[in-house]
Amino acid sequence: MTTSYGALCNDFYVNQKLALKMPLPSDRESLLHFFDRVRKSDPSMDQFRRFEGEVSLESARTKEMQYKWVAMRETSIRSGHVNPNGMSDGYVLHKLLLEMAPYHLSISPLDVDHLELTFGFDLECNGDQDRVVAEALFGDSPLAQFAQIDGAKLLNAQPMVGVALSKQGDLQAYFDVKTRRRGKRGSTKRSRSEPISIYMTIRQYGPINEVEDLPEILQMLSHHAENLATDKVVPHLLTPIARLIAGTSK
Repeated sequence: MTTSYGALCNDFYVNQKLALKMPLPSDRESLLHFFDRVRKSDPSMDQFRRFEGEVSLESARTKEMQYKWVAMRETSIRSGHVNPNGMSDGYVLHKLLLEMAPYHLSISPLDVDHLELTFGFDLECNGDQDRVVAEALFGDSPLAQFAQIDGAKLLNAQPMVGVALSKQGDLQAYFDVKTRRRGKRGSTKRSRSEPISIYMTIRQYGPINEVEDLPEILQMLSHHAENLATDKVVPHLLTPIARLIAGTSK
């Protein structure tokens, strides 16, 4: 993994979601035809799966733990590239879907609710994940007092912040830290192998003028995402948590 972000975490991934207002076609012919076109464009994506309420197409995982996926639900098309070789590689699949989906799945401009791009950063942490997040991010702030109640065990420390990036409020950014769920009594046994995840999502709400505008919107979202990741996420979320994990694992 050669991305600058990937060097700072155990796994880095770029996800996209195209959210729609009307249900997508659900007949066998439409679904298989669409996924077959994706497979022809990227032959590595040859594993078709069906779940409750979702169908997906995935690639196999490489030795470097790279893989790609596309998933369709009733009113959304989602895709992801895990551990891409570079940022430009991370957008290729997403751009392909935005170019293909409107024509193969009858998506119109009026149908688009929003398009979002997510950067995900996973950090392996075998210790108390909520305690690590609280110590790394809350510091001496007023929030830290809630993690320091005498005789109490911290059960949940998952900060999330959302901001509007435009005056109209149609361009938004969300910063979210996720620890893994504990048992009802605060046990971490079931989540010890799961990472701490940091998500940054940039979302553009519709309406849009033409479906041909979708790739251009993705490019705009990627520009905001890369700038915010470098200026905000890495120094103020990722680095403090990673440093504390490294310090507690010695």
